Amino acid sequence: MPKQLNLEESYNQCVSNGMISPQEEIDVHKIKSMIEIVNNDLSSIKRLKNEWNTIYKLNYDVLRVLVEAFLRFDNVKSHNHQCLFTYLCVKHPELELNWDFFEKVRTKRNGINYYGTLIIEKDWKEVALQFSLYIKLLKEEVEKKLEESKK
Repeated sequence: MPKQLNLEESYNQCVSNGMISPQEEIDVHKIKSMIEIVNNDLSSIKRLKNEWNTIYKLNYDVLRVLVEAFLRFDNVKSHNHQCLFTYLCVKHPELELNWDFFEKVRTKRNGINYYGTLIIEKDWKEVALQFSLYIKLLKEEVEKKLEESKK
């Protein structure tokens, strides 16, 4: 099993491996599309009952898409999820997001996708509130940046 990196180690590794790169322009149309996808996924999540793997994966995907949309305003993109979350936590400490939470849900989601790990209700309940808070915060931040871009 690979060594668990702390935030600083992860950021340094992402930068040195070229996993965080500049993007040429802020594509507002793409960001709006991403928000629409997020809204559709959030509607789907509300209809799910006791389907813990699906609920977990959809919430993770919503969170990831929101982080990608948010970072588009920094004119950067990441080549993997770990570096995406690393950049967010390092470059936006004002959001007061917890790197350990991102690592926890990322590795759990990887377990689902790549190793057949099943999520039980307890697993979901451990992260549900933090998922909800982070999704709400990031969605608001992206929408605020979209409004500012109109000015």
